[in-house]
Amino acid sequence: MIDFPIVEKNLLAPQLYEMKIAAPEIARKRKAGQFLILRIDEKGERFPLTIADADPAAGTVTIVFQAVGKSTLQLAAMNAGQTIRDVVGPLGKPTHIENFGRVVCVGGGVGIAPVHPIVCAMRQAGNHVTTILAARTRELIIMEPQMRAQSHVLKICTDDGSYGVKGFPTQIVQQMIDAGEKIDLLVVIGPVPLMRFMCDVTRKAGVPTVVSLNPIMVDGTGMCGGCRVLVGGVAKFACVDGPEFDGHQVDFDLLSKRQKTYLAEEKTSTERHKCRAIPNA
Repeated sequence: MIDFPIVEKNLLAPQLYEMKIAAPEIARKRKAGQFLILRIDEKGERFPLTIADADPAAGTVTIVFQAVGKSTLQLAAMNAGQTIRDVVGPLGKPTHIENFGRVVCVGGGVGIAPVHPIVCAMRQAGNHVTTILAARTRELIIMEPQMRAQSHVLKICTDDGSYGVKGFPTQIVQQMIDAGEKIDLLVVIGPVPLMRFMCDVTRKAGVPTVVSLNPIMVDGTGMCGGCRVLVGGVAKFACVDGPEFDGHQVDFDLLSKRQKTYLAEEKTSTERHKCRAIPNA
């Protein structure tokens, strides 16, 4: 059995972590848009995380995650030198990369991380890349130096106005459209409401829009059916047919409902984990 060592761990923002994991074969093969399935230990659940970066020479893949549930809290408690039981990947279809022309990439919150490899690949393909980073507040804006280095134009907005423009990325994109700026493709990754509202904006303007969906996922091979979504009225599995889809074809109502399927169980599991983690609790 092969375990996967944690090479490096960094705190990017409150409850938001970056980890580099030794996984040489995955590092060599991964492409923008693909993800991993992790299992921390023999009794752990399987959960997906997008590959935020990779270093084939060092043999490492980088993940960025928010510690919100049992498994991510367990992962956040681990440190460099410890090992993860299973890391499977790269999974999912890679982002379709070509020279579209002028591409806008939008990352919201922890969704900034999976946008990073797409920005890099789009620029390498010859596109003019405008990147928009969005979060509730300044401390939640992550990977700014990396994004600035790869983007022709970088725009930042925060809900509270503590950094960049006060407001939402939908407003920035609407302003670009109103100003007559040409957008040949828009890629948006973040919370479901952000992706949904962004698609509302771009649909009216006729701007092709790609979203990356994160429904409940177990095996990552299309066998469990947990990640089923409706795209253009047709059932798709995000793990093998995606995770990226034409945002204008996604049934966001159904996606939102399916995201809440196990909220009660997730809450119970997290509370039990927290109790066990506190001595004498």
